[in-house]
Amino acid sequence: MTQSTHVGAQLKSWRERRRLTQLGLSSTAGVSTRHLSFIETGRSKPSKDMIIHLSECLEVPLRQRNTLLLAGGHAPAYSESALAETPMSAVSDAINRIVDAHDPYPAVVVDHQWDLIVGNRAVSILTEGAASFLLEPPVNVLRLSLHPEGMAERIVNLAQWRNHVIARLRREVEVTADAQLGALLEELLTYPSGGEWYEDESSLLVPLRIRAGDTELAMFSTTTVFGTPRDVTLAEIAIECFYPSDRETAEFFRAKSE
Repeated sequence: MTQSTHVGAQLKSWRERRRLTQLGLSSTAGVSTRHLSFIETGRSKPSKDMIIHLSECLEVPLRQRNTLLLAGGHAPAYSESALAETPMSAVSDAINRIVDAHDPYPAVVVDHQWDLIVGNRAVSILTEGAASFLLEPPVNVLRLSLHPEGMAERIVNLAQWRNHVIARLRREVEVTADAQLGALLEELLTYPSGGEWYEDESSLLVPLRIRAGDTELAMFSTTTVFGTPRDVTLAEIAIECFYPSDRETAEFFRAKSE
């Protein structure tokens, strides 16, 4: 979808991406199928409020909602503020507190492209030995994780972890229709698979098992996002925190922090 395509065609593309019929969307949005058809074919020009309403019903990300508004001849409705700007100061403080409080365990903050915004000191334990070019800003944490010159060489369950990362990224590409994420997915698919793997049915979460010297660390992660964002940057920030899966891993990180 491009900005040059009229807004109705873009809305239709989003509807089809969500696997909705015109009847299904019209029922959800409270809009007649006739009016929706006119919008999609360009016979009717939707208002700013209608574009926002249909975007909400289709769960279109904020960045792409702005694109739809521009295509419809309207100004963007959602700001895009840098974390260093005054309006985001409270958010920046909250992010720093969350990341710092997670010490001694690793935590990273990433943007919508999975580029690193900030990480705590424990992250260096996971990235130790990675090629320098992978650590140069902007650091893409998925590339760093799966690249053969990154963390991949030390990930014990590489095939399982790669499958988890690829599946997660593929879902994001489907949801966002982001071309850059699609290109990243294609790149990651070219990296070594790590061989076959078998699901550990006793595990409740997909673990990250990685060697740190002579120690095998076992961790799982949680993702935190901000609720009800009205800013593009805020909507696209995610905080990934890693937790030890066993006592040995917990003791390892605690010892490193002393």
